Amino acid sequence: MADRLPSRLRLLVRQVGYQNRIFRRVPIAAFFTLAFPLMFLFLFASIFDDVSIGGGREVAAAQFYAPGLAVFAAASATYTNIGISTAISRDEGILRRVRSTPLPPWVYLGGVVGSGVSIAAFGVAAMLAVGIGVYGVEVELDAVLPAVVAFVVGVASFAALGLALAALAPTGQGAPALAQATILPVAFVSDVFMPLGDDPARWMEVLGDALPLKSFVHAFFAPFDPFRTGSAWEPGHLLYVAAWGAFGAVVAARRFRWEPSVGSTGGGRSRRSRRPQPAD
Repeated sequence: MADRLPSRLRLLVRQVGYQNRIFRRVPIAAFFTLAFPLMFLFLFASIFDDVSIGGGREVAAAQFYAPGLAVFAAASATYTNIGISTAISRDEGILRRVRSTPLPPWVYLGGVVGSGVSIAAFGVAAMLAVGIGVYGVEVELDAVLPAVVAFVVGVASFAALGLALAALAPTGQGAPALAQATILPVAFVSDVFMPLGDDPARWMEVLGDALPLKSFVHAFFAPFDPFRTGSAWEPGHLLYVAAWGAFGAVVAARRFRWEPSVGSTGGGRSRRSRRPQPAD
């Protein structure tokens, strides 16, 4: 099927497949992106019976955690993985070598982003399959489209933020710490690992509302809210997430670097490996 596509699109599809193979060869990345959120779903669904979602409403633990952890898996596959892998590839000299090949740079970056989105889709599908099949998570058929749109807007925005993370990370070695420092604490104030309830600490509420993960969670959770009687669409949250994505795209476009960071070990190692070695 790929051979019948236009040449540029065929290159993009193959690049996505190449990036997916790289992801599968790093078990630790696959664990934290896919298995880690599922592990938390099993854990929370076993510990808690019902969860208060505010306003005196309670839902089954899996009904609350499956959508939230699905969003966390999607954000990890896009923001975290794209940011870390791109920054490391830059410092290892891979991005610089890509610029010297006939492969268009946008195809390479499109492959990175497309891979992150496809991994996010797999992670969300696995989370919801477990939630619905094992724990009886409920979702109305007419609410599927709002959930799909929330997913598309969310992963596109967090992919752009992942490229911004790679652009801002001073070195590839520092990218993992920067990514985890900006995703894990935010998840705790974004209704992922725990509901904030009706009266959270003011700073937690302000921080969660200011950053895009909470809006992504709320837009995706709306179709799974059994108490919701009106539309499952959340246009305000979707626009807010999209605005953050646009901001990430602007930062990435202005600050993205193809050359290794100054003093990076990867680029230096590549240069030294080509020097003639003295005879013994």
